[in-house]
Amino acid sequence: MKKNPVVYKNMREIVDPSHTALVLWDVQDALVNVIFNRQEFLLNLKTLTDAARKHGVPVIYTKITPLPLSWESSFRLYMQMKRSHVDSLDKLRPFPQAGSPEAEINGEVKPLEGDIVLDKHTASIFVGTHFENLMKNAGITTILFTGISTEFGISSSARDAANRGFYPVVVEDCVSSSVRDMHEAALKTMAIVSIVVPSADIIREWA
Repeated sequence: MKKNPVVYKNMREIVDPSHTALVLWDVQDALVNVIFNRQEFLLNLKTLTDAARKHGVPVIYTKITPLPLSWESSFRLYMQMKRSHVDSLDKLRPFPQAGSPEAEINGEVKPLEGDIVLDKHTASIFVGTHFENLMKNAGITTILFTGISTEFGISSSARDAANRGFYPVVVEDCVSSSVRDMHEAALKTMAIVSIVVPSADIIREWA
């Protein structure tokens, strides 16, 4: 007879470094430079990332890597135009290309040797990447989500993680957005479908 799954009962078990990974979602300068709380965000994120490395928690970065326009989804382009308040593709400002300063991960939280950097072009870390296989291969059951932006990639990825059976933990003071109201609304919604906690709670459990 198949045994019942192990269910974690508290935060210490949920964020145990032996089965936890930390994701830094799209902390590229083009986005970092337009969030509402840049200085506080970077300080909190660096503190958490340093603690993760100290306790052997794997660190994974994502980078927006746009597809050639002719291969991009029509709907994604439509939504980009809508958010940018333009009425044609010619007026749409593309995301900075790979290799440009704005496309690089911010220097305060840059990857170190041994970290994983995933190029991706959707708003979910599970779509179009090998992320899920990497997590399963490493025995990861808890994923800490940090980065930009709260209402887009963080929300989508956390929901996808939950649907795939992972414990999604959104670190509320290590995610951000260019629009504070959207950021705060997204955190309230995600608290219903995932775990939302401050970084200090996680670091305390690791200590």
